[in-house]
Amino acid sequence: MGFGPQTLPCLVFLLCVWSQVTGLQGHELRFGPCQVKGVVLSELWKAFWAVKNTVQAQDNITSIRLLKPEVLPNISDAESCFVAHALLKFYLNVVFKNYYNKRVEFKILKSLSTLANNFILIISKLQPSQENEMFAIKESAHRRFLLFQRAFKQLDIEAALAKAFGEMDILLTWMEKFYHQL
Repeated sequence: MGFGPQTLPCLVFLLCVWSQVTGLQGHELRFGPCQVKGVVLSELWKAFWAVKNTVQAQDNITSIRLLKPEVLPNISDAESCFVAHALLKFYLNVVFKNYYNKRVEFKILKSLSTLANNFILIISKLQPSQENEMFAIKESAHRRFLLFQRAFKQLDIEAALAKAFGEMDILLTWMEKFYHQL
């Protein structure tokens, strides 16, 4: 049984399709015990960079940071699952939801949708353990998240939204530490 000259282009096409599909599945976020496969972090960066200048131009308060050094650095692998879950859920339920009206004004619909859809995907697959031995880790992670949330609530809502959206590069940079290619 031999392959004819028509078979080669078909095989090349199938190989390309297969490598694209497996390439997407070959990326994983590993937040401690929580793993999320199929996330392409470069898509998140691309969406953020598309709106970065527009969004960060709205952030007039440069003396305050929401994602302070106390929030993200030195998080243990076990804590990372809880912190990632809390932050991404907050971004979806508060930042993106309230920034929804600005999406048309700033013409950022596609980028905002890309970010939101990927955050939904990640949150849906992040399942922090509810076991009792994880209580101390969960509480420590929750305290870190509360630092972020308190800083957010201390600002006027418009300023807080602009700041949170503008600091997404800090969040994405932190997430990169947990990004692995399989």
